[in-house]
Amino acid sequence: MAKAKPIEIPNYITVRELASQMEISPINVIKELMANGIMVNINQEIDYDTAAIVAEELGFAPSPFIEEIEEDEEGKPMWKRILAQEREKDLQPRPPVITMLGHVDHGKTSLLDTIRKTNVTAGEAGGITQHIGAYQAEHNGQLITFLDTPGHEAFTAMRARGARSTDIAILVVAADDGLMPQTREAIDHARAAGVPIIVALNKIDLPGARPDRVKQQLNDLGLVPDDWDGDTMVIPVSATHKLGIEDLLEGILLTAEELKPRANPKAAPTGTVIEARTERGRGVTATLLVQNGTLKEGDTLLIGSIYGRIKSMYDFKGKRVKSASPATPVSVSGLNELPGAGDQFKVVESEKVARKMVAEIEANREQTPAQGPPRLEDFFNRLQGDDIKKLNVIVKVDVQGSLEPLLSSLDKIKNAEVELVVLSASTGSISENDVNLASASHALVLGFNVDVDSAALIAANSLGVIVKRYTIIYHLLEDIERVMKGLMEPTYQEVIIGRAEVRDVFQIRKVGQVAGCYMRTGEAQRNSHARLIRGTQLVYEGRVSSLKHIQESVRTIKTGFEFGVNLGDWNDYREGDIIEFYINQRVEI
Repeated sequence: MAKAKPIEIPNYITVRELASQMEISPINVIKELMANGIMVNINQEIDYDTAAIVAEELGFAPSPFIEEIEEDEEGKPMWKRILAQEREKDLQPRPPVITMLGHVDHGKTSLLDTIRKTNVTAGEAGGITQHIGAYQAEHNGQLITFLDTPGHEAFTAMRARGARSTDIAILVVAADDGLMPQTREAIDHARAAGVPIIVALNKIDLPGARPDRVKQQLNDLGLVPDDWDGDTMVIPVSATHKLGIEDLLEGILLTAEELKPRANPKAAPTGTVIEARTERGRGVTATLLVQNGTLKEGDTLLIGSIYGRIKSMYDFKGKRVKSASPATPVSVSGLNELPGAGDQFKVVESEKVARKMVAEIEANREQTPAQGPPRLEDFFNRLQGDDIKKLNVIVKVDVQGSLEPLLSSLDKIKNAEVELVVLSASTGSISENDVNLASASHALVLGFNVDVDSAALIAANSLGVIVKRYTIIYHLLEDIERVMKGLMEPTYQEVIIGRAEVRDVFQIRKVGQVAGCYMRTGEAQRNSHARLIRGTQLVYEGRVSSLKHIQESVRTIKTGFEFGVNLGDWNDYREGDIIEFYINQRVEI
């Protein structure tokens, strides 16, 4: 498979410039941005993080560069281009960002509260506490950022909107209950995000705890515990009795040591909205996770079509702060509307600039024609350029008895070039959560004898997710085979379409030799390939550059007609030469 093409992107770049660098149509870039919930026009600037996501989806390997203005000997401005390799010195270690996932009753909130109470130093805000959906804990002198998301639905919804906000997922499993359907869903979502999973085996102190049973369940799903010679950390904890908390934090830091999370605090500030709400006295407040650069009080934020100058900024302890570095969660006020979780923010020069950019977004939205439901035929465009060809699917069926035979049939469709990956398989109607997972993972949603929730239909149309429902398994399998063939590198075979004999040779000014031929069998086509055979030897092979009948250019010549032909740069035709015409025809596998 072809490797992703490298591309260097500055801190800000217009859609037109990005498309030009990738040598593709700006429409394809705009479509990819729309699929990530970002409405822009062709002349609008996007930040590096947004452009990098689009570039990756379109088969490129992005890296940053900046341009600095210096002066030449005469004092005139001079652009100096600094490549990513030269900016390594700007990248600094940052705290890892952690999200806790798992079943609703398995103790995620209790575990977070225990970590917060035992590892968060009391603040200096006069006892003020506020929940901002994220906080930081310290262990062995190192900070760890925790996102307190409601569950894997929010985690995946953020990913579906382009947010790459989590480094490590903590899967919380109750030692007495074991893996529940929601736990399995959380595993699917964490795997789809491509983040390492650490299992926090909670409630280990209860009399009904059965840790070995839970480890076997994890092992059955491919999460082999580390004490079973696997690579998944399974750490026994008790939120109630504060057991194993230090071990869990140590496991997080060990995993982070391998990931080496870094960011550039000097870059233009960008990041993700964690949550937002309206507070009395403060108006719209939003919890932001700074991912690059350093956010400062007084900066003007632009979040899609929402904007505002930061009037105040507080850390998770309720202490007012003037700045926030990468991987730091802060609560800010000053926005004109409520943004959504997972929306991306950037900093612009002023509110005036923000209003102008928003006006352009709105104008572009009005000019953009309404799109119908996404089609299976459009699905290929989002999967081109991958180093490894992979088709992700999410399967929903009506009853458990349908699931196993369907998965078995899908397993038989695999081929050498395309890997079929079932991200999730379960019973029940297709939900908005399924659509969010599909959007974040570029997957197809396949339903067998199931309905689609109204919220899921709206989300699918908005996010461009393909949802296909079937009542006959054969039709489902047929469509998957068709999609997988579209992802495979095409196979071509040579098809001979005709043979002609050279009966005369003409010398034409500015052209050179032209072969006067008689079409003996088949036909000749102007855009076909041809071989010149002399006796029993092949003396030339190339494309047909011109085809003429009675001095007129033609597309084809049929059997029994005389014509003139010129092949590529060949200039030595002889009477009796045979010209064999052929095309390369795609083979349907």
